[in-house]
This record gives sequence, structure tokens and C-alpha cells, in this order.
Amino acid sequence: MRTQVAIIGAGPAGLALSHMLHRLGVASIVLETRSRAVVEATIRAGVLEQGTIDILADIGAGERMQREGSRHEGTILRHDGRDLRIDLAGLTGGKTVMVYPQHDVLKDLVAARLATGGDIRFEVSDVRVRDIDSDAPRVSYRDPDGQPRTIQADFVAGCDGSQGVCRPLVLESHPKVHEHIYPYAWLGILCHGPPSSRELIYARGATGFALVSTRSAQVQRMYLQCDPLDKTEHWSDDRIWSEFHARLRTHEGWTLREGEIFSKTVVGMRSVVVESMRSGRLFLAGDAAHIVPPTGAKGLNLAISDVFILARAFGRFYNDGSADQLDAYSATALARVWRAQRFSWWMTSLLHVAPGAGELQQKLQHAELDYLARSRSARAVLAENYVGLPLDFPVDQGL
Repeated sequence: MRTQVAIIGAGPAGLALSHMLHRLGVASIVLETRSRAVVEATIRAGVLEQGTIDILADIGAGERMQREGSRHEGTILRHDGRDLRIDLAGLTGGKTVMVYPQHDVLKDLVAARLATGGDIRFEVSDVRVRDIDSDAPRVSYRDPDGQPRTIQADFVAGCDGSQGVCRPLVLESHPKVHEHIYPYAWLGILCHGPPSSRELIYARGATGFALVSTRSAQVQRMYLQCDPLDKTEHWSDDRIWSEFHARLRTHEGWTLREGEIFSKTVVGMRSVVVESMRSGRLFLAGDAAHIVPPTGAKGLNLAISDVFILARAFGRFYNDGSADQLDAYSATALARVWRAQRFSWWMTSLLHVAPGAGELQQKLQHAELDYLARSRSARAVLAENYVGLPLDFPVDQGL
């Protein structure tokens, strides 16, 4: 069988790319090793940048997000028992973020793509990409019944994450990878109960970082800084709530609302950037090309911006035969990736207590937080990075 773009992976990057290509008149097939049910049950938090909100709405996958998502015009930094509200909308000319879980984004993208006749093949196995240096790369796989299949395509998009088959193929010709492992992790919980705050709270306590988020009116998501080697069984419910209360305490007596904890996970933290996002006719997008620590809330947003840039490049190629945007894809996307990495690193370094940190580092963190409190310009820089820097192309042209 043949298609124009073979897409490996039905995560946010792969699904959004397929739908964008459809709107540009470019054919694609999406291959995914997991079942649709597993894909749609992938539980991850979601803070959507203004650009991501606009793109999902523009491509017809944002109706439920607009109806059920929680739009946030600000966020709170808490330190030494005091709150500093970052007025996102006021500091960025009205831009905001949307709190909307990633698994709901996936459900919306799957539904939107299938509604337009999209070809998404779930539960495939033994996926292999070949001949990426030719003008006719091939993707072989086995269907759910075990039958061998082959797709011949003009291009392949590797949207299959950090453990997929596509990243190693790019590394064969461009082996350089930048990586930093952070000396702390997050213990994430889901609990039943009402929200404790209308806006996200990023707190730096004496014993570490804490984040108060929300998933719905009845379910809350929260995080605690912990050791990377920690296990969920080391954290009883009583210990979790005790630590949250200690790290989130304020001088005004703010109260955290507890609830029944029904999920606990430990999330490691690292920064990864693959030096090149392309090899021959194979292009990487999303986690296959880069990973950011979750503090800056950039992972899903970078995946969407990657494929937005890539879709426009494919559209230009098929519209007028020009490969200039495809040739520039890696450099264009990486410029945005490095800006997001810088912001995520800065937010992480600002709010976490590093193991063995001395008094000098602590005072530098205090000084930085004090500067944010005193400087509108500093808050504006934080706000514009948090809501998302502008995309390289207007959203309303061509998609």
C-alpha cells in the first residue's frame, strides 16, 4: 500500500499531524502499537499554551476543550508562606492557558481524525522503517492478526516517543544527544475532592517543591518533589498529606483540601534534545526528539508546535514542490525547543530544593523569587514563556 506520509505513533504529535495533513490535502497513515483504549487512557496532566489552544480549535479538535477545559488567566508562586500571583493575561495582552488533561486531548484528536476518514491502525507490531535515505522510504509492520504489511511513502514522521523505533535511526547519522538528569523526581497523586485553588500553585517549601493542580471539579492532581529512587509504597497517604500541608502552608492560613488518593506515581525529571530532528526522509516530532522536565508544562505543547511546523512544510512541498521548509524544519523546531528547555530548566531550578544545596544556592533562589515579586518586567518574561512564545507561522494560514 502507499501513502504520502507514514506516521509512527498515535500520541498527540502523530494524531495532530495526521489531522493537519488531511486539512492540507496530504494523505497519511498512522501506525500505533497500543490499542485505542490504552492510548485514550494515558493519564497525564495538561496545561495547554495559547498557541496549542488556538491550533486545536482551528483544526476542529477543540470543541470539547473549550467547553470542559479550565481557562487560567494567572498562576501562583508560593514561597516562605507568601503568594505571588503571575497575571498571565494582564502581562501578555490577554493570553491564557487551558488546564485540560492530555488523555482528553488524545480522545478529541482520535475522534476528529476518524470522523474525517483518517487511517489510524492500532495494535500493530514489529514496526520497522527502512530506506529513509531514498525517495521512497518503507515502513513494515504486522497487523493485529500477525499478518505482515508494508507501506511505501514519500516521507516518514517519527512521533513514537523516546523509546520508539524512529529516534535510533536518526541517531545513526546524527548521534549527538544533549541530556541532563535532574537530582529529584515528582510524586504525583490523583485524589477525589473539590479544588483547593482556582489557579495552579507552584510552591517552594523548606523540604522541596509542591504543585497544586486540578483535573476536574471532583478530581485533583498534585505533585511533591521526591527522590528519583523513591517508591510509591514509601509514601503513605498520611505522609503525603502531611508533606503537602508543610510545603503549602501560608501566613494567612490557606487550607489544602484533602481527599481519597486513588493513584500514586513517581515521575523522573530530565532534559533531552536530539541534535537533529531529521535524517533523510525521516522527521522526528514530540518526545521522539526532545523531553522537558514537567515544571514548565511544555511537553505536549512542544509536540503540537513541532507538527504544526512540519505539517506546513509538507503542505508547501506538495503544493508547489518546494522543500525549503522541510530542509529548515529541524533548525526551526529546535530553536523553539531550546527556548522551552531554557524556561523549563529555569522554573525547575527556581522552585526545587537540590540535594545537598548550600546556603548560597538557597539565597540565590530567594533573591530570584524576590526579584519576581518586585519587577513587573521579570513577571512578564515568566508569563510570556508560560503561555507560550509565538509560533513561527500564523495559526490561521493554511490549516
